[in-house]
Amino acid sequence: MSSAASPTPSSGPTPPPAAAGPVSLCDREPHVPADRLVAEMVPPPRFDGVRFDNYIPDPAQPSQAEAVRVLRGFAASVGAPGEGGRRRWFRRAPAAPAAPAGPTGVYLDGGYGVGKTHLLASTWHAAPAPREQKAFGTFVELTNLVGALGFQHAVQALSDHRLLCIDEFELDDPGDTVLVSTLLAKLADAGVKLMATSNTLPGKLGEGRFAASDFMREIQGLSAHFRSLRVDGEDYRHRGLPAAPAPYTDEEVTAAASGVPGASLDDFGALLDHLSRVHPSRYGALTDGVSAVFLRGVTPVPDQGTALRLVVLADRLYDREVPVTASGVPFDEMFSEEMLRGGYRKKYFRAISRLVALARDSGKVVAEGR
Repeated sequence: MSSAASPTPSSGPTPPPAAAGPVSLCDREPHVPADRLVAEMVPPPRFDGVRFDNYIPDPAQPSQAEAVRVLRGFAASVGAPGEGGRRRWFRRAPAAPAAPAGPTGVYLDGGYGVGKTHLLASTWHAAPAPREQKAFGTFVELTNLVGALGFQHAVQALSDHRLLCIDEFELDDPGDTVLVSTLLAKLADAGVKLMATSNTLPGKLGEGRFAASDFMREIQGLSAHFRSLRVDGEDYRHRGLPAAPAPYTDEEVTAAASGVPGASLDDFGALLDHLSRVHPSRYGALTDGVSAVFLRGVTPVPDQGTALRLVVLADRLYDREVPVTASGVPFDEMFSEEMLRGGYRKKYFRAISRLVALARDSGKVVAEGR
C-alpha cells in the first residue's frame, strides 16, 4: 500500500486573516441616480434627533426662545386643511377660507453656530405632514436637484410636498438665486410652505439686520411669503470651548487610521485634487460608510475654487457626524487672511467652525484606534 504524503502539521495556531485597512476617498467615484435625490431630501444624520425640546435657548438671547415659540406654531400649521399639494393644480379649489394664522414661509436670520439648522430640522420633524411630503436640503442640494431633473420636473417632484426646508440659501450667486427663487415661487403657488436660512451677501457678515433685508431683496417677489425671525447668539460650538486642537503627526494619523473600522486615510493634497473631479452633489455619497476621516499633511488651501469645494465636504462630514483626524496645520489656519476678508468669508468661518468641532470629536476615535 503506497503511502500518501500527509499534510505537514501546523507549527502553531492559524493566524487570523489580516484586517482590512482604511479606504481612500480618492479611490471613490460615486454616482447618485437622479430619482434618489428627492427621496433623500431629509435632515442628515446629525439632525435626526434634534427637536424643539432639545434646543436649549441661551437665557441671554431672548430671540432664541421667541424663535422656538413661533416655529412651533408654524410647524403645526403645515398640512392643515386646505394647505399645500399639487391638488390645487388639477382641480378648482372651493372658496378659500380665511387665511391660516402665521406666515406661509419663515426665514431664520442670524450668524453661524446659533442653531439655525437645529431649528430648521426641528420644524421638519415637528410638522405633522407625512415624511414623504416634507423635504429638507441645502441650497446646493436644491440646485443640484434642478440640474439633475430639469426645472419643470423639479417643480412637479416637489409640488406634492407640504413643507420645503432650505439650509444655507446662497445669496452670493445671482444666477442660482434667481433660479431657486423662481422654483420657490412655483412651489408657493402650489401651496408648499417654505422655510429657509441663508448666507449673507459679500461684505455683510450677518451680525446686524443685513441678512434679512438682503434675503428679502434677492428672492424678489417671494418676500411677501416670508416672515423673518432673528436668532441672536454666539457660535455654540465655541461657547467656552478651546480653539482648534493641535494636529497629530503623520505617523500618529496613519497608525490610528489602521485601528479604526470603516476609516478613510488620504493625503490632503491628493484629496483636494480628487474633489475637483467629483461633483459637489456627490460629496455625501463619497463618505458613505466611512466612520472616521484621517488626513495627512493638511496645508492652507491654494485657491478659492478649492476652498469652496472643501467647504461643501466639511458640511457633508459635519452633517454625518464623521470625526476628522489630521496632521499638518490646524483647521483654523487653512484659509488665508484674504479669503477670510472676502465675499465667501462666512462660508469659510462655517467650515472652520465645523471642522474644529469634528477635530475635537476625533480624540476618542484616536484613543480607540491605538
